[in-house]
Amino acid sequence: MRRGAIWLALLAACIFAADKEEAARLPEGEGKALVGKVCIDCHGAGNFRRARLTPEEWADSVADMVDRGAKGTPEELETIVNYLAKNFGRDSKVQMNTAPLVEIKVVLGFSVAEAQAIVDYRDKNGGLKGAEELASIPGVDAAKIQTARARMAF
Repeated sequence: MRRGAIWLALLAACIFAADKEEAARLPEGEGKALVGKVCIDCHGAGNFRRARLTPEEWADSVADMVDRGAKGTPEELETIVNYLAKNFGRDSKVQMNTAPLVEIKVVLGFSVAEAQAIVDYRDKNGGLKGAEELASIPGVDAAKIQTARARMAF
């Protein structure tokens, strides 16, 4: 029984640490901390990082989350909607130095293997400086980089 409680505590600590890391990788800006607190407490950032919605669609999505139990004042919820619309709106660029695999794959059209190669390279070598460096990563299709280049930020 005691061993089970220890394992449960360790699992909870790992999940909390992963959530903090995921929140830290969000783009900078007003609302980042709120999104980390309100949204990532319930689900991972992959749920919204791969979406590219209009401000109205983000407002509907946040309202749906409130209906499901998310908590925040009207001002906080408006800040969250504005943050999501700015960073994950229709015309938002993928932040290549912080984007998780799922965002690179879904938004930019890379395969799982290519997106994993990008994340692994970035984790090993630090932030990417530009599309030219991205093209030097083994296993990443240069044609896909050129196609998606306008949707990337470094």
